[in-house]
Amino acid sequence: MKSKKVMNKLNSEIKRGRYILGVAVGAGISARSASEGGADFLLSLNSGKFRQMGLGSLGGYLSNANSNQFVMDFSLKEILPRVKNIPVLFGLNATDPTIDLRSYINLIKDKGFAGINNYPTVGLFDGKFYNHLKEDGISYDEEVEAIKIAHEMGLFTVAFVFNEYQAEEMVDAGADVICVHLGLTKGGDLGASKVLSLSKSKELVNNIFNLVEKKTTSILKMVYGGPIQNKSDIQFIYNNTSCDGYIGGSTFERIPSEEAIHKTTIEFKYMSSIEDPILEQLNRSIDSPKDYVKFILKYIEFHYSESISLKDLSEILHVSSEYLSRLFKKEKNISFKEYLISYRLDKFIDIMIKYPNLSMREGAIKVGYFNYVHFSKLFKKRKNISPKNYFISYKHN
Repeated sequence: MKSKKVMNKLNSEIKRGRYILGVAVGAGISARSASEGGADFLLSLNSGKFRQMGLGSLGGYLSNANSNQFVMDFSLKEILPRVKNIPVLFGLNATDPTIDLRSYINLIKDKGFAGINNYPTVGLFDGKFYNHLKEDGISYDEEVEAIKIAHEMGLFTVAFVFNEYQAEEMVDAGADVICVHLGLTKGGDLGASKVLSLSKSKELVNNIFNLVEKKTTSILKMVYGGPIQNKSDIQFIYNNTSCDGYIGGSTFERIPSEEAIHKTTIEFKYMSSIEDPILEQLNRSIDSPKDYVKFILKYIEFHYSESISLKDLSEILHVSSEYLSRLFKKEKNISFKEYLISYRLDKFIDIMIKYPNLSMREGAIKVGYFNYVHFSKLFKKRKNISPKNYFISYKHN
């Protein structure tokens, strides 16, 4: 996917009133989940894989592996095969002395990546350590050169910057996105303990974005890491800067995984009772025809967003699907299939009214329809109006 095509897609999102979202990943399951959740692009970064290995993001800054080979290996095996319709950027260690920069970026393009991002970046270093690196010929200049070469090759480029000077260099190099790197992400079990405060971050972001806007209005402006770890944090940045979007790694991949695994482990270890209403229904005796129908209704209520078939339900209840079908129609005066469709369409309407910022496609997915064209035709056939016109009419009334 060429840079121009990616930029057109991102700008159309902004015109629709949405912020751009980039997710840094290190495993196929993260890539697939972020893509299905609506991320606009993915970044394959070495720190993403180290996070999956139980280390912090700083693992990507130590000599634990050959960064570029490491990223290439897991990206080709896990990331690119898992997602097809979303741009994937290669986290390029541009200061790697073992590669010819132009040749390697050409290889990245040939392998199917949509672009590059300067990560790991020496911009994260300062003081004596950075001065020593610079004396050895390792500097941020190589990262600027990488963005320039990638831009010339038509690749989509996201430039991490830490100050106004770096931002100016990256704008001149042709970066598509200037992303203010605010440091390692706070929070979770492995997060950085010292980070810029939100207030100081806002000040830095505004200084950099003001400079960018003086040079050009065609570049997208985003932020990454630092104190941002939840929706309130990023909303503060959106409300107080001209930011177009957010790029996160630990926020989406590490912190939710840590919390979910920790919580689920505790629940299974110290469980005292079964609270699932479906299981509770099964635990009780199901003898009468009304019990079977009651179970089906309860099952639909809790699983309408998933695949549901009468055959599966009949196997759960140890009766034939033909018997269950006749029973349902007799008790409800409507077939199982018709009831399920009506339930899902009504649920779709409820969800879209409750969450008006959802797209029609997203709403359809939430009620179990992943093919929106099919869903739209079904809706129009049952309601005599398209989903879009239904809600236009709803708003006017």
